[in-house]
Parts: sequence; C-alpha cells; structure tokens
Amino acid sequence: MSVSPSFKAFVLEQLSAVTPVTGRAMFGGVGVYAEGLFFALMDDDRLYFKVDDTTRPRFVGAGMGPFDPFKNGEQVMNGYYEVPGEVLEDEDRLPEWMREALGVAARAKKPAKRKKK
Repeated sequence: MSVSPSFKAFVLEQLSAVTPVTGRAMFGGVGVYAEGLFFALMDDDRLYFKVDDTTRPRFVGAGMGPFDPFKNGEQVMNGYYEVPGEVLEDEDRLPEWMREALGVAARAKKPAKRKKK
C-alpha cells in the first residue's frame, strides 16, 4: 500500500479545483478530506470515493470495483469504489462524482453523542 508523490499531487490538484481538499497519511495510503469530511482515499496510485447504495451503481456501471486493501478479496471495503481514470481527468465530470462522494460522507457522519450529566 503506497501512493507515489506525483499521483498524490495530481489527485489533490484535480480535486482542489472543485473544493479545497487535504490529504493525510493513513496506513500507507492517503485519506482525502474536504468540508470536514473524509470522502476519499488513495492507495496504490488509485483514487477511491466513498459510496452508498445510491451511488455505487455508477461505479459498478463504469466497471470499477471496491477498495481491497490487502488485494486478497477477504477484506473488501464496499464503502469505497475506485474512481475511473477518465473521470479523474475530466474537469466537467469530476465535480459531480466528487460532490456525490461528499454527500455520502455527510450522510454517514454521525452526530457526536452528548454526555448526560
């Protein structure tokens, strides 16, 4: 699990054209954040967006698969799907895909529990 500096820079530049993003090292990969939300990750020079049952069909229809951190099919993370390279490079299509991933992340974010006094 690794991300080359050039791929990381390219992805962050592409995504930042839509909205400001930051990348943080995470288990050998990179977690991508925007608007206070963890919505994407990079691993092995591939970008994965957060998905749910509503957005997953778009990725499957594009022939993309889920994030498989150990490349063994045993611990597949169906909550993140690979972004097609042509979408990552397309300034017209990328914003829509990215906003959908941000929406999924926002819906998945649970409000902090308040402590009872």
